[in-house]
Amino acid sequence: MLEEIFKKPPAFIPYLMAGDPDVETTALLIRAVTQAGADAIELGVPYSDPLADGPSISAAGTRALSQGTRLTDVLHIVEGAAAKSPPILLFTYYNPVLQCGVERFARDAAQAGVAGAIVPDLALEESTVLRAALEAEGLAMPLLVAPSTGRERAARIAEASSGFIYVVSRLGVTGAGNAPTFAPLRTQVSMLRNLTQKPLAVGFGISTPEHVRAVCDIVDGIIVGSAIVDAYEGSRGEEAAARVDGFCRTLLR
Repeated sequence: MLEEIFKKPPAFIPYLMAGDPDVETTALLIRAVTQAGADAIELGVPYSDPLADGPSISAAGTRALSQGTRLTDVLHIVEGAAAKSPPILLFTYYNPVLQCGVERFARDAAQAGVAGAIVPDLALEESTVLRAALEAEGLAMPLLVAPSTGRERAARIAEASSGFIYVVSRLGVTGAGNAPTFAPLRTQVSMLRNLTQKPLAVGFGISTPEHVRAVCDIVDGIIVGSAIVDAYEGSRGEEAAARVDGFCRTLLR
């Protein structure tokens, strides 16, 4: 199912933090990004130790946790939105999956209508059990390739990844404040093109229309997270949805 979104690249994949600022607003934000042209959605599962997240998404997760948002709430959000939204992937750390139980997580996610899961703190060598559980339920598990990943390891990651390959545009955590360095990114993408025919979606630091234009000719998908969270921070409800809708449309012009 995910592969379909890359037939007319670049696919637009916005990130939202579930439960920030509240569950009701998250549902409106999913509707907003869908109407603005999202081809898939990453929905963050709030977690207290988000190693890959920069200040914006970390703060969003803290706000969601303060509202009592848990994995079950995230799945309920997906269940309510899946019929009218593009494919939704969960962006989660491994601890919530482990606490739920790997097989139960995969089963419950599939029943809710989730299309797949991205787990940034799970190394390739440690991902076998979860990948198998998700695959058994028909769910994808895109894996991340960092700028520092060597050719041999990148080939193994690409082989194991499903749905697409998540190309991390720069070292460090997510965040709109530090733009990618595009020359090394082009080299990284070129290497991956020689290793796999799977779709490549780039994220981490993509936050402006200029960034989108700089990468849209070399990748199959563009992931934007922190800048979207920043766009609605401090608002909720229809105001938050309107802010996100407007921001996403500026990215896609």
